[in-house]
Parts: sequence; C-alpha cells; structure tokens
Amino acid sequence: MFLNSQPDMPYRFTYREIAEALKAALRDDPFFSTMERSVSKDINEAKEAMIRYMDYSMVEARKYGELYLPEGKHYGASVWSKPLDEKLARQKSIEKKTFILEHMREGSLKTYSAIVDFMSEQANGLLPENIWYLSILAIDPVFQGQGLGTGLVETIIGKADGMGIPTYLETYTPENKTFYKRLGYRETAPILEPVTGAEYSIMIREPA
Repeated sequence: MFLNSQPDMPYRFTYREIAEALKAALRDDPFFSTMERSVSKDINEAKEAMIRYMDYSMVEARKYGELYLPEGKHYGASVWSKPLDEKLARQKSIEKKTFILEHMREGSLKTYSAIVDFMSEQANGLLPENIWYLSILAIDPVFQGQGLGTGLVETIIGKADGMGIPTYLETYTPENKTFYKRLGYRETAPILEPVTGAEYSIMIREPA
C-alpha cells in the first residue's frame, strides 16, 4: 500500500532531450494534459513532472516492452508494452505507481488509475492475450510533417509481424487515425472516457 506522496524526490533522467520532445508533442493530448493538471497548479512544476513521466515511460518500455528511438536523433520515440507473466506485471505496476507517487502527486496516481482502469475495461474482450500495445508515439512539433512517424513504428511492427503478433493503440486524436489506418490499423467505435471528458478510439492491427 502506498501512503505517502513525495513529489519533490530527485529524479535521474535517462532520455531527457527525447522526453522533452514527447512532452511538447503531446501537450494537447487529453490523457497527458489531464495528468499534467493533476500534478500542480504551478505550470513549471507540472511540466517538469510530465517530462519525468515521459522519460520513465521510455525506461519502463526498455525494461518490460519495446522502445524505439531513431539512432543519433532526439525528435521522437515509440513506446510499447508487451504481455508479461503475473509476477513481472505486478512488479511493473508497483514500480509505475511508486514513480507517480514520488515524482507527481497522490492525486496523479488516482487520476492515472481511474483512466487506465476504465480504458482497460473497455478493451476487455476485444484484444487477444498476446497483443502488443503502442502506448506512446510522438514527434517533436518542430519535426512534424516530415514523414518521420512511420520510421518510429515500422521496426517494432515488423518484429511483431515476424512473430505473428497483433498490435493495438488507443488514440484521442482524430487527426492521427488516417496515419494509423495507412499502417493497417482498423478502428473500433469511439469511446467517451469520463475523467478526461474526451473520446478515444481503440485501433487494432493484425500481423501482415
């Protein structure tokens, strides 16, 4: 059980520059903007907490899932989750909750849990057990519109295809759906998420 929130604990970055790019890219995303507001009314404190969140997400993916970073570049990343056995899944969950409590706020953990629990419930029955999840795909706004998005996901999609594994994502951004459809993802019906107050769609891709 987690009893104390210690948002001012020091944090050692692994991918600071890329984390800043992800934060900038996702500043208007309903999930991430809701998480940011849950941290603090202090804009700078909340922004720094979300940069930490992006960095942690990449470190977590490298440890438990798949992380793709363009070699020698810092404009974006794709962050993937993979199915884990019960022991590892519990370990990953505890580590994530501990991070949020130590580097964000107790209210942030409540917000995160409420959103993730709702979205997980909506996905129940739609997804096979072996499916991989694209949790973050983002490009620094300075580099957007240059056709770089495909390069951030095609390596991991190709790896999943080679193993006969489907992938999926959840997007709150209607403008991104065309891009994902070109990659072979199909959309389910929009779902209204109550904490963010925004609609999102689950998109699924069968292995090629």
